[in-house]
Amino acid sequence: MDLIDRLSDLSSRIARQKDAVSTEEAAKTAFVLPFLQALGYDVFNPGEVIPEFTADHGVKKGEKVDYAIKIDGQIMMLIECKGLGAVLNSKYAGQLFRYFGVTDARFAILTDGARYLFYSDLERANRMDDRSFFEFNLLEFNETQVDELKQFARTTFNLENILSTASNLKYRRALKAEIAKEFKSPSEEFVKLFSSRVYSGRLTASVKDEFADLTYRACGEYIRDRVNDRLKSAFETDGVADDVGSASISAEAEGAGGVDATKSDIETTPEEWQAYRIIQAISAQFVDPDLITMRDAKSYCAILFDDNNRRSICRLYFGSKRNWVTIFAPADEQRVELSKITDIYKYSDLIAGAIQQYVEA
Repeated sequence: MDLIDRLSDLSSRIARQKDAVSTEEAAKTAFVLPFLQALGYDVFNPGEVIPEFTADHGVKKGEKVDYAIKIDGQIMMLIECKGLGAVLNSKYAGQLFRYFGVTDARFAILTDGARYLFYSDLERANRMDDRSFFEFNLLEFNETQVDELKQFARTTFNLENILSTASNLKYRRALKAEIAKEFKSPSEEFVKLFSSRVYSGRLTASVKDEFADLTYRACGEYIRDRVNDRLKSAFETDGVADDVGSASISAEAEGAGGVDATKSDIETTPEEWQAYRIIQAISAQFVDPDLITMRDAKSYCAILFDDNNRRSICRLYFGSKRNWVTIFAPADEQRVELSKITDIYKYSDLIAGAIQQYVEA
């Protein structure tokens, strides 16, 4: 099983079990250890995965970090775990900061079982950076992020390769965060930069206020235009663009069709649209197909009943090499692999059962 398959299985488990995992210890057992196993580490070998790792630091004696990962006899990673849903920030990384400088560790990971923040010492040697250089979220990931994570797998771990790309990852991530912040709430510098390019008059206080609002609106329109362009391209590829006007495309973008289009870097593929239409066709025998909705995410595409994420029908995991579907049948979920998208029809009974459980509820 490929790494992306193992991670997708773990993602599904977190989605199912998150309400029952209420403590830090439960998150470690249910999610963190399986994550390390997915990366190829032997969690039952204390010579490789060391629980409750102790490294005395100055006057601090007996403090423990949750796990240390040893590779080729050297402590390489320290892991500090928090409860699922905890706010992961420097406040919770105190032990990691202290231990980082007194061990040979080159990486530190702060996690709540779903999100994993990776730190190193890119700015000053032997001192853990305040800002993580990479984040992996098991509930929302894509193939590119899985490729980055593969560098930390046991069989492919290469210190020099990771360090050579970590700096770029760190600053690219920071830049994306700053861009997102400007789009959400444009700063005075941002407004001044762009208003000076389109307005030749003097930028008085009232003009700046006016352009602050205009800049905010222009950013939102730009994102919506990008989303609409992608949706339109998907419709055209699927052969239904002639039947769908720009108004309905905008409705899809706003979520009327169940698509979560608020994240501009998520692209719903033609294959996902085709699968969605097939599942609607299967449902039409016993329910209004408009009740079958779709929400796309980075790692999978969810097909829901009545646009309710607690009423999952199935999830589509479509990649460049393999396509498979998890069907949430009443008795037990089942995962099936597709050689072509129309193979979904072979599982009509399972899909019908997954839908009918909500119709009858």
